[in-house]
Amino acid sequence: MEINRYLLSILVDNEPGVLSRIVGLFSGRGFNIDSLSVAKTTDPNVSVITMVTYCDIHIIEQIKKQLHKLINVITVNDLTEKKYVERQLALIKVHAKTEKRAEIMRIVDIFRSKIVDVGHAHFTIEISGDSGKIEAFTSLMQPMGIVEIASTGAIALGRENGKK
Repeated sequence: MEINRYLLSILVDNEPGVLSRIVGLFSGRGFNIDSLSVAKTTDPNVSVITMVTYCDIHIIEQIKKQLHKLINVITVNDLTEKKYVERQLALIKVHAKTEKRAEIMRIVDIFRSKIVDVGHAHFTIEISGDSGKIEAFTSLMQPMGIVEIASTGAIALGRENGKK
């Protein structure tokens, strides 16, 4: 069984309890949610849930079938099977010792991120991009001493010619 990353975009009715039912579906079956993001769409009655999960192909098919059965779910779009644009936003606070500040600022420039707060001992850095970019940046900041990280879940939209 091969475990893969799946990115689901789920259109749902914008009503109380919908997110709870979807999360309950996952927890009730022992499926893990790696990241979760919810926002209204251009239609105020509809929300989009972007969800990342890791599982095998049989489990994701089961998840999609179960999601389609939920009454407030309008569509389930598995973006993993398509071309899409994905972004996450992360705020990363790192130790900024005097001898490491130039190196941190160089890495921030290379990744086109930005320092959004400066203190005597710390920098807070804002970075956006796909999960690979965030992971690569985080691994380079690790030796500097990461104090804390706050991150949104993945958000994504299918490309115009979205078939792989």
